[in-house]
Formats: sequence, C-alpha cells, structure tokens
Amino acid sequence: MELSKIISVSGKPGLYKIRSQSKGGLIVQSLLDQKKMSIKNTQDVSVLNDIAIYTYDEEKPLREIFLIIHDKEAGKKTLSHKESSKTLRSYFSEIVPNYDQEQVYDSNIKKVIQWYNLLVSSEFDFKTIEESDTKEKPSKKPIKNPA
Repeated sequence: MELSKIISVSGKPGLYKIRSQSKGGLIVQSLLDQKKMSIKNTQDVSVLNDIAIYTYDEEKPLREIFLIIHDKEAGKKTLSHKESSKTLRSYFSEIVPNYDQEQVYDSNIKKVIQWYNLLVSSEFDFKTIEESDTKEKPSKKPIKNPA
C-alpha cells in the first residue's frame, strides 16, 4: 500500500485505498471497516501523497509530516484527534514548528492526526513513503478548509 493509492473523500469519514478504476470513477476500500464502494468522478477526492500543509517558508508535504510523527512515536499511534485544540496545536507545533497558524485550522490538524492514526491501525508501511519520496515530487495540494 502506497500513499499515492490512499485517498480522502469529501463528506465521508476515514481514508480509502484505491482498488481499481471504473468507467465512472474509482472502486475503493475503506481503511476503517474494509468495505468496498464506488466513488463517482464528480465526488471531491484528495490523494494523501498530493496534500501539503502551509508553513511560513513553503508548503510541507503531508508524507513528510507523517514520517516525522512516525519517528517521534516510534511507529505507534499518537494522541487522539479528539484532544483539545490547545493540545493538538501544541503537539503539531512540535512536529511542524513553522506551520502557518493562520492558514492551518484546528480541523486540518485533527485530520492529519486522525489520518496518521488510521494508517498505523491499518499497518501502513511508512517505509514506502521514504522510497517514493526519492522517486517523485508530486504537486502539492493544501488541505482544504471545510465550508
């Protein structure tokens, strides 16, 4: 399983692994409950490998943030995404000290933490991030803020 095959679907909880492509969209499998479903071409999806977080210097790819958390937590889950905003922001500032506090909302931090913990629960191999990081430099897509 590679990060380029993991997506977030707008309006749906959790993360999804792309299983195949169909004429009208994608066939995905939930990392939460392993159920398969189809995603239409009209639905808003984000590939985790293409997401970045705003910093004061540049955008930091989500895959790099996952690796930092993975190293800090020795491959185990981190704190819950349900912690207080103050706790989450404090933790996130340890991970990404120069993140743009005006453009990165609490909901963005919660998503990053939740997604990381979900990947750990799904036994995601974080070494694939390191390997793919040397192969490709995807376009960076910041996490969208909920409307």
